[in-house]
Amino acid sequence: MTGRVTPGGSDDRTAEAQGTDTDGTAGAAGTEGRTAASGGGRRGAATGRRLVRWLRRASGLLRWTSLRLRLVVVFALVALTAAVSASGIAYWLNRNTVLDRTQNAVLKDFRKSLEDSTRSLPLRPRCAELRDAARQMAGGPQNYAVLLIGVDSAGKDCVVTTNEDLLTPTSVPASLRTAVNAVRPVDESNSYPHHLYWQRTVIGDTPYLLAGAKVIGGGPTGYLMKSLATERQDLNSLAWSLGIATALALVGSALLAQAAATTVLRPVQRLGHAARQLGEGRLDTRLRVTGTDELADLSRTFNRTAERLEQRVEELSAREASSRRFVADMSHELRTPLTAITAVSEVLEEEADSLDPMIAPAVQLVVSETRRLNDLVENLMEVTRFDAGTARLVLDDVDVADQVTACIDARAWLDAVHLDADRGIVARLDPRRLDVILANLIGNALKHGGSPVRVSVHTEDVPDGGARVRTGGPDGPDDGAAPDGTGADGGPGEPDVPVGGSPAEGPSRAGGGDLVIRVRDHGPGIPQEVLPHVFDRFYKASASRPRSEGSGLGLSIALENAHIHGGEITAANLPEGGAVFTLRLPMDASLLVQDGRRDGGVTRGREGGRGASRAADEGTEDDR
Repeated sequence: MTGRVTPGGSDDRTAEAQGTDTDGTAGAAGTEGRTAASGGGRRGAATGRRLVRWLRRASGLLRWTSLRLRLVVVFALVALTAAVSASGIAYWLNRNTVLDRTQNAVLKDFRKSLEDSTRSLPLRPRCAELRDAARQMAGGPQNYAVLLIGVDSAGKDCVVTTNEDLLTPTSVPASLRTAVNAVRPVDESNSYPHHLYWQRTVIGDTPYLLAGAKVIGGGPTGYLMKSLATERQDLNSLAWSLGIATALALVGSALLAQAAATTVLRPVQRLGHAARQLGEGRLDTRLRVTGTDELADLSRTFNRTAERLEQRVEELSAREASSRRFVADMSHELRTPLTAITAVSEVLEEEADSLDPMIAPAVQLVVSETRRLNDLVENLMEVTRFDAGTARLVLDDVDVADQVTACIDARAWLDAVHLDADRGIVARLDPRRLDVILANLIGNALKHGGSPVRVSVHTEDVPDGGARVRTGGPDGPDDGAAPDGTGADGGPGEPDVPVGGSPAEGPSRAGGGDLVIRVRDHGPGIPQEVLPHVFDRFYKASASRPRSEGSGLGLSIALENAHIHGGEITAANLPEGGAVFTLRLPMDASLLVQDGRRDGGVTRGREGGRGASRAADEGTEDDR
């Protein structure tokens, strides 16, 4: 800022006031102040970099948090930035206004007091006269200390001050003394040789305003020192007020963000809840639509999609029900003529030896195809029972080793199958359905794999944590193939044990465990592209083989019989060659009935089972 002073009492002898602001520094030309400001700037930059890094980490965390929290944080950050910016600007403007107003008032009073006090003084006043003038200047309303330096009539320097502890010639910065004593050339742009200079500085913890001027045309040199402690207190109060206002604005923005997030997210939550209900099968789920905004359009789109989906599902369900009725009716209608055809074919088979040799092959073809057709019809009937949900379990205590042995013996597979099983493993299952599963798996292995076929039987405990512990088998630990087709020790699979296994010391009943039966062959394995479809109905791996000896329903029937027990069947290839089918059943299927996991007497598989139903067959193929 600039100002004027008239030390000689005439306006044409005024001196221009010029000044510097050290802003909290002391010393000549504000050197220490610049050093402190530079250090403070570096600390501020380091703090800013740390803040930026923290914000980046925080933004990374926000990506994994809820949308509500993100909205609240974004609102709060925007409000905080706006409030801090507004508070900083307001503080800066008010600071400059307060300091400039005080400074201008002090400099104006000092200029007028110096003019009035030195107007009546001689050119070389005595020290007593300077002292009286200094006291008169300091007694004004601005309450500042005064230092006057002059030369008396004897040529001696005379220095007087109103506060010897605060303002002395040594306390005046050298830069300010040099500027005050400097003589500037008078020209068109500069009308006065001397000017009024000011400087802000800090002594101790108190800010001060220092100013000095030299009387034009001869006379004393005057300095003033004004405390700015009152202004600092006012600015501190303003800073506290702005800080409180910023905090209140932050809290208010958080509350507004919460309200806005609730308004925005409530429809989204309703939409998510409706989508979950739709995914659970409640196709009649609809949203209540209000308003015309984007969320309302989204709700309308959801309702239209749900309605079309419900219509489509109803159409597909009706077609599926019609198809099931057709298969059931067709199978039922075929049984009557097929019974007659079967009786005739049996008679022809008995008389085959007495038939013409030219006719005998045709008779054998009719007999075999009649049997195949009879098996196909029976399997279709079984499929319809599964699809209709009328299949029932007839549970009984089954010695698994005896059941497997009986299955193998009944089909004359004793020479081709090796059994690894402990006698005495008793499970509560449906023996007929277990026989169907075993016949399909073993027959499939013999037909499409390679001899010998190895069958291993063991049990696994299922603790609460879900880990399975091997408890059966002849040697304690599992030497058989794992579900992925490898042995427990990374070996090729089960050991070669003759049919019948080794006797156990006593019956093993693990009502909460699993019965695991693995059927392994030594054939070429199942092609990878076929493996996901081996349990599909009528699946053919090659279109060039439209006909096969089996009905194409055997493995699907086996899988569905496992599901009705609450079990599962998996297929895999072994690294050293061959395929392995793993049957896993609960040791006590009646527990599923007690737990209410049955649907019309049929258990649809563990943990909800599988939606597709399968059928039963003995000796069907997987088209390897």
